[in-house]
Amino acid sequence: MSPALPERSNAELSRLLARVALRDRGAFEQVYRLTCDHLLGLAYGILNRRDRAEDVLQEAFINVWHGAAGFNPALATPMTWLINIVRNKAIDKLRSGKSERAATVELDDEAMQLPDEDARQPQQLLEDSLMRVRIDACMAGLAAAQRQAIALAYYRGLVHTEIAEILNAPLGTVKAWVRRGVDKLKSCLETAGVTAA
Repeated sequence: MSPALPERSNAELSRLLARVALRDRGAFEQVYRLTCDHLLGLAYGILNRRDRAEDVLQEAFINVWHGAAGFNPALATPMTWLINIVRNKAIDKLRSGKSERAATVELDDEAMQLPDEDARQPQQLLEDSLMRVRIDACMAGLAAAQRQAIALAYYRGLVHTEIAEILNAPLGTVKAWVRRGVDKLKSCLETAGVTAA
């Protein structure tokens, strides 16, 4: 199922979402059945892991159940609205997964050996950890839209036009989010004593 649904399907989804807003479980089930394959594929395309994509889909449909009253067919088609919910959840999951991996150090045989390099010395590891904490704190100080735009630009390597499409925002707004976010991040990092290598 693609975002460019026939007019009849868009009308049907709009009608079903209006019933979901009234807590109609049958309508909710129909919305799920009509859209889950496409939305799961979208989440999988971002996350590249089926288990995480399924988690995202479940979280997204919880949002749909609780937020269906906020759907406005005058502003977006039903599928566009659903896609935005799933994309945002998947991007959040992608970002949280990177944070979890960054905070987790796998131990292997090499890690258990006594290191010769300065980079592996305990003092250097401590300093690196403190730097990461400062960077994370500065990222947390950004507006959510700025964090998302910067994460898409730097972690996924997307250009402004791709970010605008994913976030469903005007290109100029996305450019401003990235520019102001990077400026604010740079200022915060300088204040925290983090300098670029």
